[in-house]
Amino acid sequence: MTAFTNSYLKNTNTTLCSEKSIAAVVIKGLAEHKVDLGAPLCPCRFYDDKEKEVKDGYWNCPCVPMREEKVCHCMLFLTEDNAFAGDCKTITVDEVIELSEKSK
Repeated sequence: MTAFTNSYLKNTNTTLCSEKSIAAVVIKGLAEHKVDLGAPLCPCRFYDDKEKEVKDGYWNCPCVPMREEKVCHCMLFLTEDNAFAGDCKTITVDEVIELSEKSK
């Protein structure tokens, strides 16, 4: 998920949130959903039935709002005009592990 995130940031000219731990927690959640559910379902939403949501595909990352309008509910992919946008366009696996552990 880290490689996907870095590639998507580059391809969409978006940036990470200025607080990198937010990105780390989101990436960890996406990775866990990919392992558990077979798809990177948005970890920032509540679902009555996660398996149904995965099949629907609307909230699989990148979700439809991100693909169509560049709006990321999770604050993982931010446009430069977003008040929370940072200047960082990459994150490492080590950063994801370290920052998501600190956020517990």
